[in-house]
Amino acid sequence: MITADLLIDHADLVATCAGPAPRGGGAQGDIAAVPHASVASSGGRIVFVGPAEECRRQVSLEPGATVVAGRGRTVVPGFVDPHTHLVFAGDRRDELQRRLAGATYAEIAAGGGGIVKTVAATRAASVEELVRAARPRLASMLAHGTTTAEVKSGYGLDVESELKMLRAIRQLAAEQPVALAATFMGAHEYPVDYRDTRAAYVDLVVREMIPAVAREGLAEWCDVFCERGVFTPEESKAILLAGLTHGLKARIHADELALSGGSAVAADVGARSADHLIFVDEAHADRLAECGVVATLLPAAAFFLKLGRFAPARMLIERGVPVALATDLNPGGGFTPSMPFVMALACFGMHMTLEEALVASTINAAASLDRQTVAGSLEVGKPLDAVVIDGPLSELVRVGAPVIGAVIKQGRVVA
Repeated sequence: MITADLLIDHADLVATCAGPAPRGGGAQGDIAAVPHASVASSGGRIVFVGPAEECRRQVSLEPGATVVAGRGRTVVPGFVDPHTHLVFAGDRRDELQRRLAGATYAEIAAGGGGIVKTVAATRAASVEELVRAARPRLASMLAHGTTTAEVKSGYGLDVESELKMLRAIRQLAAEQPVALAATFMGAHEYPVDYRDTRAAYVDLVVREMIPAVAREGLAEWCDVFCERGVFTPEESKAILLAGLTHGLKARIHADELALSGGSAVAADVGARSADHLIFVDEAHADRLAECGVVATLLPAAAFFLKLGRFAPARMLIERGVPVALATDLNPGGGFTPSMPFVMALACFGMHMTLEEALVASTINAAASLDRQTVAGSLEVGKPLDAVVIDGPLSELVRVGAPVIGAVIKQGRVVA
């Protein structure tokens, strides 16, 4: 007999999302569903997933084991949010009111708002103040089913402030249930005092910031905002190659506001993920597919920024690019902690099926962070990170409805 200390008993459906990762094309919608199924874990790792009747024959519960009722419910892997800016200080909600009144992202930034406003507040905050501000954001993400998340720096834009943000991320990772992957993003924007000496700031990122981050082992990833008016493709490539030299894997903000060359850079440097991609075209999508780059799409950012269009998810899937989804939680244009809300936007705004959106929020999102062996699916041997939905899978896209009955992280009910 298999012994277990936690059992999700007889769910109507378990969407395991098991299988190769990342996956695109026709496999993007393969959720590997098992009807009338149970999931059991011991010591935080899955020991059984399959038909409930087989579970009863094969699994013995330890004394005091936790049993989560599954009837009338659906079980999916814990959501993976592979693009967030959740560590910051200050408040930019006033910009939301300006945007609703018609101001554009560029106009707000030109008036002293946007990223530079958050930079000023973040530079003035201590590590503990950044941690304290981020805790409720992470708790809200967890309550919405996120069990693994990426977190970027990028609101410091000087050596010490960037290191401070990454130290805050490290502290947060150690003190709460959501597993965090840290990304260095000193190339998020040019600081005000470097606007006329852009080459000097790129040099600072390459020669001082990246080596300092690597020395402390503070980040796994390096990211760049490759966009018109921010970092050029040539600058972005130089920064990402410097990161790779120091052991920081590459991901990139690409083609968000125009076809700005970011997707080409992603292919050139072998980035794991190219994010946003609102303006990516078919030729660049083909290059992403050829190079195995995951397209991490952020429909909530397009929604809150009122960009008037979403990334072409349908085209990307059809051309074989694995698609992941993320919230882009941030102070200025990413106002949701909810992966289910992002899935709803993906379905109704980007024409993805619910199954494709689920894969994009679990195993493909995990693969975009190189976490596919430890997150994103329900398979024997992997940690049990799961979301229990009250009702059928379609409940996930009922925006604003309280449909999540439980969140489980490493075999423990945490929300």
